[in-house]
Amino acid sequence: MKNIVIQGGTDGMGRALGLARLHRGDAVLIIGRDAAKGASFLAEAAAMGAGERATFVQADLSLISENQRVIESIAARFPTLDALVLCARHYLSARRETAEGIEGTFALFYLSRFLLGHGLRPLLEKGEQPVIMNVAGPGSPMGEIHWTDLEMKRDYNGLVAQMQGGKANDLLGVAFAEEYGTGGIRYVLFNPGSVSTSFSGEYDPATKAHIEGMKRMAKPVEAGIAPILTVLDAPPAEPVSAFAEGRRMGLTDKSFDTHDAKRLATLTRELLAR
Repeated sequence: MKNIVIQGGTDGMGRALGLARLHRGDAVLIIGRDAAKGASFLAEAAAMGAGERATFVQADLSLISENQRVIESIAARFPTLDALVLCARHYLSARRETAEGIEGTFALFYLSRFLLGHGLRPLLEKGEQPVIMNVAGPGSPMGEIHWTDLEMKRDYNGLVAQMQGGKANDLLGVAFAEEYGTGGIRYVLFNPGSVSTSFSGEYDPATKAHIEGMKRMAKPVEAGIAPILTVLDAPPAEPVSAFAEGRRMGLTDKSFDTHDAKRLATLTRELLAR
């Protein structure tokens, strides 16, 4: 039995992954904001006879303090951890800051993944074949890091913020592997392609219409999670790797630049220190 934590596990691919791992006999802890969706997950787990192996932690992961609380909750539940799956994101057409004063997309899509990965590292290093699975869309030709304005206080655009989040997660994986690659944790960046999930977000009318069109064309969730399950079962030997719909990607692209990864990690720690 493996111990699995899924950030964003109350909906879409995160929920489907959680139920699939419960079906395989693992212990699964999901994290999400919606209490009703969390209760629904636990009810389905109980119905399949896996209630004692399922845990829901309610949290607003856009808050640094909530991520820290979640890390403590996980440490109280699991002595070791085999996999951390990072799925949570929420689209914001209009810029909004969290109660802690950080831009919402950057806080949830990137900072939460940084905090959980680093905060749960000691538990993961105790696992037999530990892996962090960051589902974010690695190697996209779109997007860039806004080095002088990471929180996009100037000229905010929801899509641009999301694309920056994807690039930041690419660099997060590279920086993590550079710093802790000898500890045995495998960091996997994964692009599932277009999957018909809930597309959590607050959309302007034009973006909402585009999203509805994407949903109609996207593959079902079951197809989206199949290659993720395969990689979770047998992660690559390298400290960091990237996949697009199950196909291995090279890491020579600028998206995975080691210098940029270290630069972002330094800026992130400076932001968290403030």
